[in-house]
Amino acid sequence: MRLAGCLLASCLLLPLNACSSAEPVKIVLTTGFNKNEIFRLEDTSCTLPELMVYLTTEQNTYESVYGREIWETKSEGAGLEERLKDKVLAEISQIKAMTLLAARREIVLSPEEEELAVQAAGEYYESLNETERSAMGVTSQLIEGMYRDYALADKVYRQIISDINPEISDDEARNITVQHILIKTVTENADGTISAFSDAEKAKCYRRAQEVLAAASEGEAFEALIEKYSDDPQGTISFGKGEREMAFETAAFNLGTDEISGIVETAEGYEIIKCINTFNREETDRNKLKIVEKRKDEVFGQEYDSFVNSLAKNLNEPLWDSVNMIHDDAVTTSSFFEIYKKYFSQP
Repeated sequence: MRLAGCLLASCLLLPLNACSSAEPVKIVLTTGFNKNEIFRLEDTSCTLPELMVYLTTEQNTYESVYGREIWETKSEGAGLEERLKDKVLAEISQIKAMTLLAARREIVLSPEEEELAVQAAGEYYESLNETERSAMGVTSQLIEGMYRDYALADKVYRQIISDINPEISDDEARNITVQHILIKTVTENADGTISAFSDAEKAKCYRRAQEVLAAASEGEAFEALIEKYSDDPQGTISFGKGEREMAFETAAFNLGTDEISGIVETAEGYEIIKCINTFNREETDRNKLKIVEKRKDEVFGQEYDSFVNSLAKNLNEPLWDSVNMIHDDAVTTSSFFEIYKKYFSQP
């Protein structure tokens, strides 16, 4: 689920389960922090041990997949270690912001949820060896508080999106499969800009599109025409409503199986479309899930963004700059989030 320096979470998307589209918390630098206090949001704060639990969990998860050499990789001029630090700082800043939002909404954990946090913390803390406990600076009480915060943030999110209707009709989510031939009328420049063809060049492209359409209408294999004429290497595509340019989408969704469109002008050029399947069941079902998740993100983001913008935010820059990942063979813990899901997963 892109920040750092003088802004905390300045542009990173924060992955708390499904609420990854929310705007991150922006932090302004200040002084006067308590010992080990990384940042402060209003009257709540994040300590260094809390941050190290998140950071160490993420670090060891990455290393288990990619190996320790992954941290030697550079991306956009920054080391991946710094980028992971930024990601973790953004994640935990969102959790803290959502605990404040919970207070405003008067949301609290039930006694049963409080007990689950205690049980989860007990299991996680017992899984740590002495080196891990010392390196991260954690206590069982601190872990309990972290699980309470995470559970509370999760509960806020679920309440905000609770009124969203999960039922999406086949028509709304309908996904179709088409083949297409693109005759481009624009040039992509080296700097990423687009230059349109001249009127004379476009006219030439249109005549070529007419020739291709005539060949297709006369029964020439559409796949052969794609290979011979199309400027798009992706000849077959599946998509739902709202995923393509309107002119292309309208023409495609009005075709029956095996029907071929006329010449459709889009921002890229002239298109000829053949419908392969007017209803892809598997892709349509997948698209329903995407639509529901998008609606959740939109509803959550509206309230969360407005709330976060009202918060006073402060980062302890010297302490933050001193934070480093733990490189120790005895520190391998990566189960913090897995244990949370074990106790708080919902059907």
